[in-house]
Amino acid sequence: MEWVAGLLFVTVVLVLLAGFPVAFTLGGTALIFAGIGVLGGTFSEALLLGLPNRVFGIMLNETLVAVPLFVFMGVTLERARIAEELLDTLSSLFGSLRGGLGISVTLVGMLLAASTGIVGATVVTMGLLSLPTMLRRGYAPEIATGTICASGTLGQIIPPSIILVMLGDVMTTAYQQAQLETGVFSPQTVSVGDLFAGALLPGLLLVLLYVIYILVVAWFRPHAMPAHVADAGVTVTLGRVISALAPPLVLIFAVLGSILAGIATPTEAAGVGGMGALVLALLRRELDLERLRDIMRSTLRISSMVFMILIGASIFSLVFRGYGGDDGVRAVLEALPGGVIGAVIVVMLVMFLLGFVLDFIEITFVVVPIVGPVLLAMGLDPVWLGIMIAINLQTSFLTPPFGFALFYLRGVAPRSVTTANIYRGAMPFVAIQVFALLIIAAFPDLVTWLPERIYGR
Repeated sequence: MEWVAGLLFVTVVLVLLAGFPVAFTLGGTALIFAGIGVLGGTFSEALLLGLPNRVFGIMLNETLVAVPLFVFMGVTLERARIAEELLDTLSSLFGSLRGGLGISVTLVGMLLAASTGIVGATVVTMGLLSLPTMLRRGYAPEIATGTICASGTLGQIIPPSIILVMLGDVMTTAYQQAQLETGVFSPQTVSVGDLFAGALLPGLLLVLLYVIYILVVAWFRPHAMPAHVADAGVTVTLGRVISALAPPLVLIFAVLGSILAGIATPTEAAGVGGMGALVLALLRRELDLERLRDIMRSTLRISSMVFMILIGASIFSLVFRGYGGDDGVRAVLEALPGGVIGAVIVVMLVMFLLGFVLDFIEITFVVVPIVGPVLLAMGLDPVWLGIMIAINLQTSFLTPPFGFALFYLRGVAPRSVTTANIYRGAMPFVAIQVFALLIIAAFPDLVTWLPERIYGR
């Protein structure tokens, strides 16, 4: 009955494309297929008795508590207008350097990514703040929009990233399942801290490649990135730089450093980050009762969406496996030419294409549990595989014509900036991300070295 599992997956994708809510599509479609199978005698109703335990397992999962806390931290920092001060300071700091504003946008995007971990929020915020300024200073629309979209997608990979938190939980389950299937009955685990440590160097590599590209374009196309003449009377002092950079950097290092050092769990560090974000907002006088209500409502909406999708995905996964879908996927991947390399290429390509139509949350909770155990059973490192998946989805989010980051920017860009401008601007950064993905594939130590140094994996 493996073909039924394939039909279930295709049906879910088609229903999602029709615009139905993700969580209810996953759970509802799976239950319909299960009901038909029970009536037809092809699906065991005993499997459905495990659903309550799965739901309670999600509710009791301490790691997933970090998700609403990191969302709260990100939304609070967004409302506190941290990005505005960072951008003003860094753009003034680089002064008349050709391409300096583009570099400033990239660095601010990196800091926002590390602070919020939310791609949509970063792209929209940077689009509202920096795009008018870049256009006013004579930047080509393609360069301006491409830089903003690319820096915004760094929220996928720069820790502490929400996708890495969710991916860490999914990869742990997949890794344990892969070990049990290969006869290892005392399975090792992979933590969110492992993924954070593994993502740090690839994330910085992407930032470095972005900056190099901007400098090269500024050299060969000076008209597209003209030098900025500083405003009269505007000086950049060391105190101004420190006051702008220190608060978010201290918060990032407090959250990320405590996780990497083993002082705090991701959930505990997320709580510290949420409180730190509130303190920063209070110090900047950007927090009042009405804004706090808005922050809490946004956090509630995003967190509810994530957990409802997770419950729906759990139901889908149960029914998919009940029809033998995991065995079918394993047989297909093992039969591919090229062995494990061929399997990885095919999985990455499928995820890349699905990233055009599905959100990273859906792919993380639906696709990764299906293919993850199979790939990990082939001997792949779970941290390396997790980071490859994250960067792959990041690339998909940036690729025309369906990249989500492009839609986010299109929604806040002025009418003078065409959709074609946004698409053309994104393509060089897509090539850079593919290049980074190839580098990481060729040199896995870029991912595994830091976790091994910190945790001795």
